[in-house]
Amino acid sequence: MSDIKSPKAGWTAENAVLCKSPRQESRKGIMYGFFAYLIWGSFPVFFKLLPDATPLEIVSHRIFWSAIFLLILVLLRRQVGKIRQTLSDRKVLFTLCGSTLLIATNWLTFLFAIQRGEVLQSSLGYFITPLLSVLLGFAFLGERLGGWQKLSVLFAFSGVSYLVFEFGQVPWIALILATSFGFYGLLRKVAQIDALIGLTVETLLLAPIAGVYLLYLSSSGQSVFLNGSTHYNVLLPLAGVITAIPLLFFIASARRLQLATIGFLQYITPSLHFVLAVVVFAEPFSGKQFFSFLLIWVGLAVYSLDAIWKHRQDRVLLSREVC
Repeated sequence: MSDIKSPKAGWTAENAVLCKSPRQESRKGIMYGFFAYLIWGSFPVFFKLLPDATPLEIVSHRIFWSAIFLLILVLLRRQVGKIRQTLSDRKVLFTLCGSTLLIATNWLTFLFAIQRGEVLQSSLGYFITPLLSVLLGFAFLGERLGGWQKLSVLFAFSGVSYLVFEFGQVPWIALILATSFGFYGLLRKVAQIDALIGLTVETLLLAPIAGVYLLYLSSSGQSVFLNGSTHYNVLLPLAGVITAIPLLFFIASARRLQLATIGFLQYITPSLHFVLAVVVFAEPFSGKQFFSFLLIWVGLAVYSLDAIWKHRQDRVLLSREVC
């Protein structure tokens, strides 16, 4: 160890990489995650602009145009061979089939919530998701939580449980959103595949089905696309682009961070949904609901402070042992 600690004895380029890479990758992961959740948090505003399109039609456009956008990126990067390689790998393809169904379910449920004026339920669903991410990381990836982290999860769980109790019924929209996206994050973390290639394959798997459905809507006169409204003709294809970009950010983040960290970054999205629901869309919001959300925010604060403290400790230890 003495040779490693002294920059004059045995210092190599590998030591420099060990000193910088973990911190750099962690910072990249946090940055990618922040932008992904920020974009997702603004989605209710965008999709509120499409009131005449059904959730299934919007999802079909999201899938179809995402596939085209991503395929163009793959062609520009000359990675078509990786697409063929992925499609020939049964294990990876099976994982991507599962993640494809999960993300499509998440999209459809989210749009249903937006059109029903249930943005608060959407917020609740994405507040539940980090709890599920922590549990999935513990159950499937061997990730562990310290005492303060467990306390933060307890606060968040208490807030969600109280809110469920106050609803007087099972908030199925919130639960479907949480379950589908939580398991999607798990599958994409364990899938050993490039973010762009994986997402392109996911959309390509559903693009034919989405395309056939859109043709059916058009032939039967039920489609709002190419039906005289420039508004819809622009926004529906754009939905595919804004769908793909945050997912690429999210997958890049998931490959660099623990699921527990990803889970609590996810509070950005439901917090924005919460503000939009109460302030912009004027959905009913009681004092009891505020108390539930307050417990969740306390849990986030506890977890964040603990994470910051541990990050500083790790930096000190790493600088002593390697740098």
